Amino acid sequence: MLRRQRTGSVICTSCGVLVGVGDERCYNCNRWNPGLWGWAPAFRALGQDLGFVPFVIGTCIVVYALMLLFSRGSIETNNMFALFSPSGDAMFVFGASGAVPVFQFDRWWTVLSASWLHAGPLHIFFNMLAARQLAPAVADLFGPGRMVIIYIAGGVAGFVLSSLTGLFIPRIPFIGGVAFTVGASASIAGLIGAILAYGHRSGSGVARSYAMSNVVMLLLMGFFIPFVNNWAHLGGFAGGYVTARTLDPLKAERIDHLAIAVALLAASILSVVASVLHALYF
Repeated sequence: MLRRQRTGSVICTSCGVLVGVGDERCYNCNRWNPGLWGWAPAFRALGQDLGFVPFVIGTCIVVYALMLLFSRGSIETNNMFALFSPSGDAMFVFGASGAVPVFQFDRWWTVLSASWLHAGPLHIFFNMLAARQLAPAVADLFGPGRMVIIYIAGGVAGFVLSSLTGLFIPRIPFIGGVAFTVGASASIAGLIGAILAYGHRSGSGVARSYAMSNVVMLLLMGFFIPFVNNWAHLGGFAGGYVTARTLDPLKAERIDHLAIAVALLAASILSVVASVLHALYF
């Protein structure tokens, strides 16, 4: 049960040392309010990522199921990579991004919503598997708040670049932009960029090697698997790397990082709602 602790000692959410539940600052890392008003133990019970991975997986599955319901039988079953894919109309309504939604329909907020949408069960399975592996690792390096910021920033950067290339670069295999795009892979590429940024900032060869092995995997997927949005991967990776370097993993996570993370997460979920309302009523 998530309960607030009002007395005694808690573990600082930044550096892990024991502090008083009501201490104004951590004596070790100087973080403001290290006990999070007594909620630190409750948050820690959610795991290193504060429950972010289960939230992402659950939300993506719910949105995918709603898209299938909205498709009303218009579901692709002939292509293995698009097996049980929601209809194009459903993906548009729920917030697909790309050159057409962003520039033809002025649905600019879809650079936030598209990360929560997926085009099929294989698509959602592999993306959620990657999120489950990478998000806790990035939370361990940067803190859960900064991990969420990186995840969302990577998605936004990926879909912005993908939409721009879809507008200005013709549809050429491997390098052309796309009209419609969905999926969490841009955000996941952002997490990979963050691990590489940590390796460069800290000098960790292990982090650099791990990040580069994932980069190679992304490149192979983009080359061999149809419909992979390479521009979203590139933009997400760059966005995650730049954001991670800006947040500086060698400094303790602050309470305002958690506040920004919550605000971005709320805006991201509300963008899906805004997409549906805009499509149905306007």
